[in-house]
Amino acid sequence: MKITFIIGVLIVFAWPLYYLYQLQLGAVSFLLLAIFFMVVSIKETKKLRFNKEGTQEHHKRQKIKQNSR
Repeated sequence: MKITFIIGVLIVFAWPLYYLYQLQLGAVSFLLLAIFFMVVSIKETKKLRFNKEGTQEHHKRQKIKQNSR
């Protein structure tokens, strides 16, 4: 995910999270932030894993092409 998107989401939800904090419901806002960052980290991990598998597969294909010559 892009950094600007993450920062935008945090800015948009800053007031409602602060409102929950003022109502002594800080645990709820912390839980919502934790879920948001968990989703972001899962997406980034999937993207990195896909890129890593793709490059490994590409190297294997290159080795097969070199060996077949």
